[in-house]
Amino acid sequence: MHAEIIASGTELLMGETQDTNSSYLGTRLPALGLELQQVSLVGDDPVRYCEILERSFRRNAFTFTSGGLGPTQDDVTRESIAAVLEEEVYIDNDQEQWLVNLFQSRGQEMPPRNIKQAWLIPSAVAITNHMGTAPGWWVEKDEKLIISMPGPPGEMHNMWATQIAPKLEGRS
Repeated sequence: MHAEIIASGTELLMGETQDTNSSYLGTRLPALGLELQQVSLVGDDPVRYCEILERSFRRNAFTFTSGGLGPTQDDVTRESIAAVLEEEVYIDNDQEQWLVNLFQSRGQEMPPRNIKQAWLIPSAVAITNHMGTAPGWWVEKDEKLIISMPGPPGEMHNMWATQIAPKLEGRS
């Protein structure tokens, strides 16, 4: 089955940060029976992100994204997926409570901007991030998957190894 990786962040395009997540995933996909067709880098531009995501979703059974799941305005992965799939985002109460509890466990109040990290769409399920505040998304629609993971390598590697790879085994 065909797969594509989309890594997002203007810092990747500008060479400020190296995209190690794509090579990490690229070495692991064949063991799951997935044939990587393309890796794309996209900046924090929602229009371009939607173009790349729509193309990947149209031609691949699996699309993996890394980055763009933070709470800031330039984190556009959730919005882009919702736009491409023509679904509305909503605040998931369980995710919101998880975030509130996470910040409280650190002796902090959750900043209002972090509510964005509690968003879901009807075809998405949150993937818990045990290393940070940005949950991933497991999106199933039209017999295709979009799996979105956070950009920091430690967070992405942990999410992949503990939650995503085990769930994908035997699925492709």
